[in-house]
Amino acid sequence: MVDDMSRRGFDPLTYRFEDRIPKPGDLTEVADGVFWTRLPMMGRLNHINVWLLRDYDGWTIVDTGIFTESVQKHWQAVFDNHLAGGAVRRVIATHLHTDHTGNAGWITRKWDCELWMGRSDFYMCKVMAADGPSDVPADAIRFYRRAGFTEERLDRYRERFGQFGANISPLPAGYNRIYDGQYLDIGGREWRAVIGQGHTPEHVCLYCPELKLIIAGDQILPKITPNVSVQPSEALANPLRDWITSCSRFRELLPPNLLVLPAHESLYEGVHERLTELIDWHEVALEKLYDLCETPKRAVDVFPALFKSEITDWTFFPATGESLAHLHCALERRMVTVEEDENGVAWWTQA
Repeated sequence: MVDDMSRRGFDPLTYRFEDRIPKPGDLTEVADGVFWTRLPMMGRLNHINVWLLRDYDGWTIVDTGIFTESVQKHWQAVFDNHLAGGAVRRVIATHLHTDHTGNAGWITRKWDCELWMGRSDFYMCKVMAADGPSDVPADAIRFYRRAGFTEERLDRYRERFGQFGANISPLPAGYNRIYDGQYLDIGGREWRAVIGQGHTPEHVCLYCPELKLIIAGDQILPKITPNVSVQPSEALANPLRDWITSCSRFRELLPPNLLVLPAHESLYEGVHERLTELIDWHEVALEKLYDLCETPKRAVDVFPALFKSEITDWTFFPATGESLAHLHCALERRMVTVEEDENGVAWWTQA
């Protein structure tokens, strides 16, 4: 879920390149051989930042935007006007979501190049893209009924199921795995892969010590928190524990003086401060959740503890997943207990 954290009284971050935001189809160089373009997308996020890295006589692309004709036209403008005769050598997807993987298959086929990404995210993306509208699993219905969905809301889920594949060009059959700590040679520079968990199973960030920057994907956004959700496919997961652990590990691993290149919003400096904010925000949310569960609550009842913004029909589903992530983390910490009623609905109460 993306709850705005820019309402803090003091902003510890320093924003960069605010006066050089590229238009779709154009590039802005943010470091030697590192170019930024911005692609449109629907909804509150509005855009995704993607990156082109000089790679010897060609290019590496990091993230690709949602699979639409409009986005492909912007990519074609980049290919026609900004590659200086070089070919795309590879595509790296930071993680599985379609604003990052949407055009990966199209670009790899167009340029006859390879896809690189985390293993879990590659296979999960393939599975999700294969789901069709008629494939709604019964255990997913039980999952959302347990969370407190009404029959009307379950019908909305049935209507939405299988839409993931509509926003993504089919991925190639094979890929190259990126693993945590791996060093990638991109244009003669070493880029270290740092894997985060919680937002997705294996979210790849790329850290270049020489350039003192990190391509952060959705892992370290400047003003909003990425969605950390429990999904029907892993109903008992604790992704918030994984998320907080990853943020702590990133803070220990990364130096403080980095330029952060996020997938959404502004480029910034202040990575340690931001990671601390992200951890603290979720810890405070867990305390609010505990207070709210003084009387029994369903997952759909605890939104006020987590979100300041209005929950719309579109955000109801990720909000439910994020509520469950916090409840599961609180359960593991023995802050709450849970019981199911005769209808299979889970009720959460202070321990």
